[in-house]
Amino acid sequence: MLLLKLFFAFIQVGMFSVGGGYAAIPLIQEQIVNIHHLMTLEEFSDLITVAEMTPGPISINSATFVGMRIAGIPGVLLCSIGCIIPSFAICLTLAYFYYKYRTVSGVQVVLGSLRPAVVALIASAGASILMLGLFQAELEAVVLGNLKYVELIIFIVALFLLRKFKLSAITIILGSGVVGTIVYTLMGSVA
Repeated sequence: MLLLKLFFAFIQVGMFSVGGGYAAIPLIQEQIVNIHHLMTLEEFSDLITVAEMTPGPISINSATFVGMRIAGIPGVLLCSIGCIIPSFAICLTLAYFYYKYRTVSGVQVVLGSLRPAVVALIASAGASILMLGLFQAELEAVVLGNLKYVELIIFIVALFLLRKFKLSAITIILGSGVVGTIVYTLMGSVA
């Protein structure tokens, strides 16, 4: 029963994550944390962090990590396949119709009207990840007393370095990991 629940949850994620992998994160959270209560928000946040750092599409990485955490290898297979099947079918169908009707002006109007929704989904995923990183809570449950100052400083410095100096994301990720490890190691040895 658990495996079927995971499979159908990730079919829904694959079906409705319009806009790419980051748009899938709130959908995965809704299915796995909020609806089915298979993970806590903190566990989900940790898995998403690992999924973001590994190569490949974030939605498939997330499906793989969630499946492994909840149901082992069968969970990996079913979550990953469930996440891929809708996208595969939709892409094949859309590619056929797009190449057949791409010169029709209505097609361009539909694509243009989908862009704001995609941006909203990606912004929502970004806000969720930011709140989880800085407060270990969702936006509705943010309490300023729970602000993690080390994470806030790392975020501000990383954002500055990305925007001002155009450093590579890999450099920022590795540097943030090193700085966070050093700071928390020093804080642990002081306490």
